[in-house]
Amino acid sequence: MTVATKTIIRNRKAWHEYEILEKFEAGISLAGTEVKSLREGRVKIADSFCQIDDHLQMDLLELEISPYTHGNIHNHKPKRVRKLLMHRREINRLLSKVKEKGLTLIPLSLYFKSDKVKVEVALCKGKKLHDKRAALKDKDAKREIDRAVKYQ
Repeated sequence: MTVATKTIIRNRKAWHEYEILEKFEAGISLAGTEVKSLREGRVKIADSFCQIDDHLQMDLLELEISPYTHGNIHNHKPKRVRKLLMHRREINRLLSKVKEKGLTLIPLSLYFKSDKVKVEVALCKGKKLHDKRAALKDKDAKREIDRAVKYQ
């Protein structure tokens, strides 16, 4: 049985800036007006990142969900810290990897999975400038090859 998912937003910048090592799925704790704004697609994920605090809770920082257009005085704050929901074992494992190797946790996408909002979080390693240039060069070469094959 497959569960239908609907992608809200993808972090395209993360694929360019970081090397993705592992991916995880996490729930996110949201207010009602935040979910309504997500359904409208009013979110910015480009500069966001995850952090594990001293109480072994994983937080999502710098995720900007715009206030709900039809909201009232009880609307949410756009850039508040949001708690991510994962099992304690997973958080402990991620914390040890982040501390040891200098890796970071970056959200790759937000999506609806059976009416619940989920976040795809990745364990990432930052790319150097020459790695980014090589990746762009490979991408351009592949595009040229595909274009040449298509018109033959």
